Amino acid sequence: MLKFYIKTTEALKQLRTDKDGVVSFEYVIVAACVVTVVIAVFNGAGAGTIRGALNTGLTAITDAIGTL
Repeated sequence: MLKFYIKTTEALKQLRTDKDGVVSFEYVIVAACVVTVVIAVFNGAGAGTIRGALNTGLTAITDAIGTL
């Protein structure tokens, strides 16, 4: 019985000191937040959004190239 207690105690100590899993989980959370923000920013409609600005800029470039 003492042998199993010692093994369990050592395993719990090792689990507490192992931080690799926690760091990976934090990166997943940060990546999900970044993706959510990017989607929210680019899904707007109108000239005041990033999508509208990109469309306006690309249209201006296309028109300028077409007049050459």
